[in-house]
Amino acid sequence: MTDGLTLTIAGATGTLTLDRPARRNALSLAMWQGLPAAIATLAADPAVRAIVLRGAGGHFAAGADITEFDSAWASRAAAAAYADSMAAAMAALRTCPLPVIAAIEGNCIGGAVALTLSCDICIAAPTATFAITPARLGIAYAFGDTARLVGRIGAAAARDLLFTARHIDAAEAHQIGLIDRLGPLDPELTRYTTLLAATSRASQRVAKDFIARALAGQSTDDAHTTSAYLDILDEPDFTEGKAAFRAKRKPAFR
Repeated sequence: MTDGLTLTIAGATGTLTLDRPARRNALSLAMWQGLPAAIATLAADPAVRAIVLRGAGGHFAAGADITEFDSAWASRAAAAAYADSMAAAMAALRTCPLPVIAAIEGNCIGGAVALTLSCDICIAAPTATFAITPARLGIAYAFGDTARLVGRIGAAAARDLLFTARHIDAAEAHQIGLIDRLGPLDPELTRYTTLLAATSRASQRVAKDFIARALAGQSTDDAHTTSAYLDILDEPDFTEGKAAFRAKRKPAFR
């Protein structure tokens, strides 16, 4: 894999680790570019039921690597190419067919927050801290990231974080909805991934697709959603779910 990204699989959980602890996992251009392939590798493994995105060394990530800023923003064309690489990484998380969980401890800054906004569930340790800092650098947060931030925490809280670039602790992040769950990180991850592994991958895939469409503004069925709703009846998971229900046992989805 790309330097700075590590993949591991334990049971039904695939973990993608941002692995540059000496730099607090600051994301290099190579890491942004490598994220889509890393996510695809884990999603293609039939044993994996959920993906965890986390950082090494006690921090999630310090955002984009500022040592690359001179080259990344050397011209409009360079900035556009860098932004495209970041956007592709976010899209890979959102379109992954498996649930993606952001596991956050320590610093989660700038572009790292954008990564969590593209994950399905965000779990944070009480020691986590968050900030969105473009206003300290005189640059802009990408529109897609800004829109997802507003969708997650509302316009007023988004204005506050973007205008001030202030740091907030995990308790405030939980209060405003930036994270979904707050608690001891590894026990909470184990509990949650166990829940995910017990349910249908096919159902999760359709639910993720439908939620994304609803967030994009779709409010009524179209040919795609109608077909997806009916196609799932042909999946092995439906056969197993029916059999388990009739036998009054827990389903054993593959």
